[in-house]
Amino acid sequence: MLPRTLFNSGHDEFRRMVRRFIDQEIMPHHARWEEQQHIDRQVWNRAGELGLLCMTIPEEYGGMGGDRLYSTVLMEEQSYVGATGPGFAVHSDIVANYIYNFGTQEQKHHWLPKMASGEAVGAVAMTEPGTGSDLQSIKAKAVKEGDDYIISGSKIFITNGYLADIIVVVVKTGNSGSGSKDLSLVLVEAGREGFSKAKPLHKVGMKAQDTCELFFDNVRVPQSNLLGSEEGRGFSQLMQELAWERLIIAILSVATAQGAYDATLAYTQDRRVFGQPVVAYQNTRFKLAEMKTEIAVGQQFVDRCLELVLKGELTQEAAAAAKLWTSELACRVVDEGVQLHGGYGYMLEYPIARAYIDSRAGRIYGGTNEIMKELIARSL
Repeated sequence: MLPRTLFNSGHDEFRRMVRRFIDQEIMPHHARWEEQQHIDRQVWNRAGELGLLCMTIPEEYGGMGGDRLYSTVLMEEQSYVGATGPGFAVHSDIVANYIYNFGTQEQKHHWLPKMASGEAVGAVAMTEPGTGSDLQSIKAKAVKEGDDYIISGSKIFITNGYLADIIVVVVKTGNSGSGSKDLSLVLVEAGREGFSKAKPLHKVGMKAQDTCELFFDNVRVPQSNLLGSEEGRGFSQLMQELAWERLIIAILSVATAQGAYDATLAYTQDRRVFGQPVVAYQNTRFKLAEMKTEIAVGQQFVDRCLELVLKGELTQEAAAAAKLWTSELACRVVDEGVQLHGGYGYMLEYPIARAYIDSRAGRIYGGTNEIMKELIARSL
């Protein structure tokens, strides 16, 4: 419908390279990764070789120094084809940002080049059993002992957790009772004594993306692993990055909807019922028209938010609205796609069926959509 004007020729060339990488090195293995519940470790190294990791990080720290549209291209191309296994966005656009924005020079020079090359996989550990979206109620704590922190507690639903080498952990470092002022972000290396990972969780969808529970049994790390100049800044650090993190979900959601639409259109053009293609029936054409229109609306909203990201002007309210609307959109479009596929829409060898079980999580992670409504309502 409306042309997209965000991307330049550099982004377009990058998109072609990303498509080749996904077609040749991701999708042929994705079904096997779904069985083992995580991608192969060497894929991270290969992505690093191609410059697909930490793209917005400056060159002095191993990145390419690109804008966030390069990250957007990679996220879109993964979502168009249902490549939900590689957790590149969490690694490059969340974990690396925390280290770059809040880390010391030593932390940045040590970890960011390794993350950009794929030598180190990053994860962020926020959610705990029983806390959900309520970060101020977490129980994991870091207690000072000499020059170290002793970390105890557990985290759940951690993307990249099973293969992670470095984890940004949200912990309590104070007991003021105010919640947000007690939180800090601390780096924990996977090899620390007392740190352990459970097997990948058995999820309904997104089976190739490793998601697991992490345990911290009196894990000792130096106080120099604190992100930021002082304790108690964790909540404000999280809030500073959350708008972009929620827009990431919106980017993924619209692209998922587009991929589902494309697969459904192709199927209805090819599949014949009562002597004619399914797309020849008015109901099918009207449903496809509705899907196409809603996706176009969602894409324009997301693209406008991306323009604000490039200017540093994206608000929490706009990001919450984008995440809310597009994650709901993805589920609607995918559900219609399943219906138009008929019985085959329920078969996992068809992309639309995989999208059906993969897309539902978008309304939950990054803060549930009920939380998004609450954030938007605060501005009324």
